[in-house]
Amino acid sequence: GAAAVFTAALVRSEEKKSPVAPDAGAGHAKDFLRMLRDEPASAAEVEALNAYMVTVADHGMNASTFTARVIASTRAGTISAVVGALCALKGPLHGGAPGPVLDMLDEIGTAANIEPWLTREIAGGARLMGFGHRVYKNYDPRATVMQQTLREVFEALNVKDPVFETALKLEELALNDDYFKEKKLFPNVDFYSGIILNAIGFPTTMFTALFALAR
Repeated sequence: GAAAVFTAALVRSEEKKSPVAPDAGAGHAKDFLRMLRDEPASAAEVEALNAYMVTVADHGMNASTFTARVIASTRAGTISAVVGALCALKGPLHGGAPGPVLDMLDEIGTAANIEPWLTREIAGGARLMGFGHRVYKNYDPRATVMQQTLREVFEALNVKDPVFETALKLEELALNDDYFKEKKLFPNVDFYSGIILNAIGFPTTMFTALFALAR
């Protein structure tokens, strides 16, 4: 439960700043942003982070949860189980996915580059980050929430994000492509979550920690 306090304090320590004490009366997302910045965040940022944290909260027997349960079953102790779960969570095919998704979108660049990029990547057998899920074999409902949250936060901040526009176009092409349909490669929660965290102002180095805080 204290992970958000520790994380905010560690980030501020790396920046040579003093930690900010938590406010027990504030909401989780709101207070985490305040502890990071030592000033209140905008309502749009708080709502976006809250939506992210609720959406990616544990939803069943995923890799990190399974890891924690295996370690706990050996009676190795709570700390060992949590540390083991975090080690599984940080992999790029689990909680570490949002950063590589942003890297992919940056590599694509503009919407005009999507089709040639997609053709090249599929022909080369590359793994497309942010697509497909072991549980959701159709469109991940959490991706719907993330996309709508992005629309709301960018509208509130009066920002037009070219990365978001590229992501929307890539999704549109993928949903109408026979390869994606055959492989059941639909956008998952990671496809948009990195854009949300980036919009709030988090560096990619914090993405995995934020995923862990939500879990």
